[in-house]
Amino acid sequence: MAVLTVFSGLGGKTPAAFLLEIAGRRILLDLGEGPTPGQRPDLDGIGRVDAIFLSHAHIDHVGAIDLWPRLGRPPVFATRITFDALPLLGLHLPPEACHDLPLQGPAHLSDLPVSVGRSGHALGGIWLHLPQQGGVLYMGDWSRESGLLPFDPPPRADLVITDLSYGDRNQALAQQVPALADSIAPGTVLPVPILGRGADMARRLAALGLSPVVCPQVRAELQGALPDLRCVATASEARDSDVVIAADTERAGDLVSCLIADPRGWRFVFTGHVAPGSPAAGLIAEGRASRRPWNVHPRARDQLWLAHVTGARHLVPAFGASGDAPDLARALAAVWRPGRTCP
Repeated sequence: MAVLTVFSGLGGKTPAAFLLEIAGRRILLDLGEGPTPGQRPDLDGIGRVDAIFLSHAHIDHVGAIDLWPRLGRPPVFATRITFDALPLLGLHLPPEACHDLPLQGPAHLSDLPVSVGRSGHALGGIWLHLPQQGGVLYMGDWSRESGLLPFDPPPRADLVITDLSYGDRNQALAQQVPALADSIAPGTVLPVPILGRGADMARRLAALGLSPVVCPQVRAELQGALPDLRCVATASEARDSDVVIAADTERAGDLVSCLIADPRGWRFVFTGHVAPGSPAAGLIAEGRASRRPWNVHPRARDQLWLAHVTGARHLVPAFGASGDAPDLARALAAVWRPGRTCP
């Protein structure tokens, strides 16, 4: 029987690190850091692993990959898009450690047959399904609402690790977009993760008559769409009246950090999680920033859909607190498994 041990990723927004023991193999599902600055998984007692799977290139899922040698230097499996993004986050793996997975379809983790599908959360982001021993499905971060990032419905699985980032939230992205557009004034910066919501945000805001300015990373993620949008690479290129969509790599010297330091006093709107002690939290405390929702994780109705289509017997709610999802916990009580080990 497959056994899941959660080293990190339960009870709130904590870095992802899940050890799956299945078919005689020990597979680590993601190895993140943050989003709270400096927060890393406690891997005491984990020992060597046979493989690491990276679901997508966001820091809370890949940021502790520098611990790879401590885990026995196992092969690491991810999409090529994810591997190529690691240096943008200041992360590096030797080429011989990196084993490419497709965006969808059958694949192998070493000698284990698996299948993968697009998660709708980030470019290159995928879920992982292992058919052995009743089936295990690791969703990573996922969404069914993106206009640009496809989502592939997953197969059935007894054990499913899902993304509880939004708890019981059920508001649709289609409602959030016009509210965000109405709140934006000239001189506003919209920080976004790399490979995530930036391109979709540019497309949707442009459709509402705004003309956002994008950084080179978001320009690349648009993949040729909206060619007339202006691109700025430095703070000095941005005009006082611009609305700037900028990739936040959480590294000193990137465009977001330079705009924070710019004496012109830009306003910031954050559309994702704001971690305690982060620069975003500091800007909000100073009155220089505000928050608006933009769905990139599943709503409560999506969780109910996932439980139904997978036929899950064990549903592990990751990346959120069960206390923020009382309705879901009640509706899915028969399969809800918020403990550190499962089953």
